[in-house]
Amino acid sequence: MKELWSERCRNLTPYTPGEQPRGRKFIKLNTNENPYPPSPLALRAIREAMEDRLPLYPDPECTELRETIAQVLDVKPGNVFVGNGSDEVLSLAFQAFFDPDKPIRFADITYSFYPVFAGFYGLTYEEIPLDENFALPLEPFLKPGGGVVLANPNAPTGREADFCDIRAIVEANPHSVVIVDEAYVDFGARSAVELVDRYPNLLVVQTLSKSRSLAGLRVGYAVGNCDLIDGLNTVKNSFNSYPVDQLAQAGAIGAMRDVDYFRTTCTKIINTRSAVSNRLRDMGFAVCDSSANFIFVTHESVPAKVLLDGLRDRGILVRWWDKPRISNYLRITIGTGEEMKALCAALTEVLSEQRK
Repeated sequence: MKELWSERCRNLTPYTPGEQPRGRKFIKLNTNENPYPPSPLALRAIREAMEDRLPLYPDPECTELRETIAQVLDVKPGNVFVGNGSDEVLSLAFQAFFDPDKPIRFADITYSFYPVFAGFYGLTYEEIPLDENFALPLEPFLKPGGGVVLANPNAPTGREADFCDIRAIVEANPHSVVIVDEAYVDFGARSAVELVDRYPNLLVVQTLSKSRSLAGLRVGYAVGNCDLIDGLNTVKNSFNSYPVDQLAQAGAIGAMRDVDYFRTTCTKIINTRSAVSNRLRDMGFAVCDSSANFIFVTHESVPAKVLLDGLRDRGILVRWWDKPRISNYLRITIGTGEEMKALCAALTEVLSEQRK
């Protein structure tokens, strides 16, 4: 019955999320979820909220959560906006700051929701090719335009952009908004939040899904000039003034306050990433330098799709895209040490089979 769809809906190409399997038990290394549980403080806060807050609407301003985020990041509460995961925050930002007649720019290999958002909101865009090593070229982002969106670290490559380059891009686009999507910044990259008080056109977007193990709660936030935050609130309050529920706000507050737990789990993932990267290089893989909780790899002789299928047959899920330039790469989430040992063992079996 697609004839009942609007023309706009019929022309959309939606984002394809990573597989969330049912039934068979897999080692999930395909959606960049944190392998460690949430902070005990977050879990306690959620339990307490369940007991007495569910009959009530949540705080539409997320006041306590914004104050907590501001304290952790050393900004003001008025510089913080909270939404249902960073995807929603990004979606609101695309609506609030970009116009159809002014092309925006992002990399050709990056988070695949950016062209989806652009298409949904009728925006024109230019994809800037990364170089042969998947590094971000600076010059194409310095010319005036309708806005810039940068994932740092980038997805799916995991590469961190040079901090001076990010600052140069922000300075070169004073009349348009530069969004820096920092979903993975806590695993080794330098955040652009420190630049927000100097550049009114900079919006930094982060999430609690990755480094704080709260993907199931869907909490993300943006940090920027108060005028940008007002723009986000204007869009948000035009269709849903109560987006972040009671349990999500409570859990997020607990997770943000537990700085020691956050640092401990991030350090575990960083150390595991280094160890498994070295192991895979010994097995004939090229591994992109990563500042994220995943690695982007290709093998010298075995196609990525063969590896993908071989791993799935052995109960391990990783991510693969049938797209130009990256169809021979796999993105592998960093799991626990035991999960990564299982990954390497399974890859050894697949590679051995291919040599026969």
